Amino acid sequence: MSKPLTKSQVTEHIATKAGITKKAAGEIIGQIAQLAYREAKNSFTIPGIGKLVLVKRKARVGRNPQTGDPIKIPAKRVVKFRVAKACKDAVLGS
Repeated sequence: MSKPLTKSQVTEHIATKAGITKKAAGEIIGQIAQLAYREAKNSFTIPGIGKLVLVKRKARVGRNPQTGDPIKIPAKRVVKFRVAKACKDAVLGS
């Protein structure tokens, strides 16, 4: 398998395809990320890729893997990314 693209490689690709400077492409990526962070609590969708959602997990009982003793895991909020069907189909095939 090949290595994943770095941020600079993604920025360069977007700049080339859109006909803009690398600096402008980097700024766009940064602004999208900031918008996603701010709006995740309301769910933030990137069309064709997926969406960020805030999920409340209930409290539950877990096990200490070393001793096997039960431990209480408190309720908490977590951020999840749900992949869009179009992205799944494009990556995995139909």
